[in-house]
Amino acid sequence: MVWPGQGRAKAASTDAELAGWMAQYGPGLRRYFARRAGADEAEDLVQEVFLRLQARAGDDPVDNVEGYLFRVARNVLISRYRLKGFNSLADREAWTDEIGGPDELSPERILIGKQEYERLIAAIFHLPPRARAAFLFHRFENMTYQAIAERMGIAKRSVKELMQRAIDRLAEEMERDHVR
Repeated sequence: MVWPGQGRAKAASTDAELAGWMAQYGPGLRRYFARRAGADEAEDLVQEVFLRLQARAGDDPVDNVEGYLFRVARNVLISRYRLKGFNSLADREAWTDEIGGPDELSPERILIGKQEYERLIAAIFHLPPRARAAFLFHRFENMTYQAIAERMGIAKRSVKELMQRAIDRLAEEMERDHVR
């Protein structure tokens, strides 16, 4: 599985990859949709994004998975509004104003972002030592899996497994804290 920052990635080609991406990006997509379409529709819209991603499997590689997913999310919202019959220019302009720009950087949103960042850093430091080392080498020192394997004296496949464990644990930790 290839994540943003690891180069180009094909769309999720296996159920395991898709599940990993759902764990990694699902919470952010749910928040995105909850702000724009309401919490009651967010889960269905997230599922639509991942259905479109799965349907894309085998196509050209994606440079930035997260960016791609949120572009798909925006297109899902556009489709939703078209289905609801927002066809007049005034409806479209009002809707474009609603979802078109970036979220407002209010003091509350900045504080929430800082708190999430601190939780993520704490979660990284609570990873098992080898998984933490592999994660830090890759994400903060931009080392390839092969370079990490050589530095740690392990197989490249072991680095992939350590990275997967680290990402899974971080996603679980961030989701658990988000639910509380």
